[in-house]
Amino acid sequence: MKSKIPTYNGILRGHSLSVPEAVYKCTGINIFGKRIKSLVFSTDVAIIKNINTDAVLCVYPFTPQPLVAQALISVSDVPVFVGVGGGLTKGIRAVRLAEYAEHQGAFGVIVNAPIKPEIISEIKKRVELPVLATIVSIKQDIKERIEAGADILNIAASYNTPEVIKYVKSFNKKIPIIATGGPSDDTIMQTIEAGANAITYTPPSNAEIFAKSMQEYRERYYTN
Repeated sequence: MKSKIPTYNGILRGHSLSVPEAVYKCTGINIFGKRIKSLVFSTDVAIIKNINTDAVLCVYPFTPQPLVAQALISVSDVPVFVGVGGGLTKGIRAVRLAEYAEHQGAFGVIVNAPIKPEIISEIKKRVELPVLATIVSIKQDIKERIEAGADILNIAASYNTPEVIKYVKSFNKKIPIIATGGPSDDTIMQTIEAGANAITYTPPSNAEIFAKSMQEYRERYYTN
């Protein structure tokens, strides 16, 4: 019989976000002595400070800026993995950003899908942090990225994510995989059963959470 875990939430801190329960079914990945099963995909410091995730993915659709990474690292209570480019930001600049991220206290660095394998190799020469290679399609040169030194695959292939995971596992069963889990417990379980070791969770936005709170206030305090 599975024992119940004793829990304390408090009143003020009880209003926070939780990752879906299905996430805990995955094996997790041990990195520098910490077991990571869930990663929140957000750069909102309020979200990061109020969610029970194991780690943070600091990636965003702009040129990577060390100041953004430093802000998230300083606020987060859990490890932060920092994006260092690979799309618009290429070559030696991505390598320097990886070095800087290590000095800032990042737990790992994430490279974008278009990055060249030789840049992954160069980053591995310069930093001790794990390199997470982003995979968005089964058509990518995934084997070359692993051979270049990628330590973990960060698979974000939308609804094709389970298919891509199964493809990777068909030729490499050992490479750790972080993957997007989708919107429900069912899609998360499909991702885990395909072979994902850790799950990336995209939380509701600050605006969505606020809208719900405002509606509750209106209904509770200002209805006749």
